[in-house]
Amino acid sequence: GDNMKTILKRGLSFALAVSAVGYGLLATNNAVAQSKWPDKTVRMIVPAPPGSAPDGQIRLLSQKLSEMWGQPVVVENIVGAGGLIGADRVAKSAPDGYTFLYNTIGPIAVAPSLMPSKMSFSPEKDLMPVSLATKTPNWITVLPNYPAKNIQELIALAKKNPGKITYGTAGPGTTQHLTGELLNLMAGIQLNGIPYKGGAPALQDLLGGRVASYYSTLSTALPHIETGKLVPLASTGAQRIKALPNVPTIAESGYPGFSATNWYAFVASSKVPKAMLDRWNTELVKVLKSPDVVEALNSHGLTPQPGSREDLARYMEKETATWGRIIRERKIT
Repeated sequence: GDNMKTILKRGLSFALAVSAVGYGLLATNNAVAQSKWPDKTVRMIVPAPPGSAPDGQIRLLSQKLSEMWGQPVVVENIVGAGGLIGADRVAKSAPDGYTFLYNTIGPIAVAPSLMPSKMSFSPEKDLMPVSLATKTPNWITVLPNYPAKNIQELIALAKKNPGKITYGTAGPGTTQHLTGELLNLMAGIQLNGIPYKGGAPALQDLLGGRVASYYSTLSTALPHIETGKLVPLASTGAQRIKALPNVPTIAESGYPGFSATNWYAFVASSKVPKAMLDRWNTELVKVLKSPDVVEALNSHGLTPQPGSREDLARYMEKETATWGRIIRERKIT
């Protein structure tokens, strides 16, 4: 990746060029306040179907961004090839800085190891981090009559029935799928992942008793947990979550270091000038820190993660390495 000096140097030369042309866009804070920016519709591309976790989040955030900017923020769901079609669309979008990928882990951190032949772009070369947005773990959920009442009992059951206990996933290479493989690896068991076309059908099959367990996001599972239709055995994140404080993590249930989290981030085409991406970062961080947004995200089991572009670059690198290792060790195709 670019080191800070080149990033700053490039950003500076762009800022100087722009202010020299007389845009006044990036010259001073004063000029920024006077210039109407953003000055047209902003597109958020979500590589997931309507009603999915990232779709719900970006609709919440878009409303807030639109109010703040006084510009429409349009959400487009572009589904297919595990998120790669939507990501590719952003990688090849006009470099004016008005198109973002509201990205999940798949196209950036998983696909390069899982399906390299399907990649029509390079996450490293063609996409640029703008800001991490949120993180949320999954919950291993089962029906109330299931014989295992906690994660230790589930693992004991799996040891007696290798390959027989199923878990639903939102598709190959999703966090649910990889979390299950990480648990297989760390606990020395063989749970059998069943891929669905998205989280909704997987959840339906769990509720209908056709699959034994499902790694659910909180936003989809919570209504069923509250009515007692589903029981959460454990959370997959590093820490317990405010929305379900009594549910232990897998890490504290005998597998220290276990951590698998859904994360969502704003990413743009690498052709967008750096200075503009820095400015978008400032705007997005502002929204992610606003109290009503924090409260709304927390109530859905989401932890806001506003941070710098460099933070996100480092995080994406780390996640790509982690999941690449699991894909290789478990020989996942």
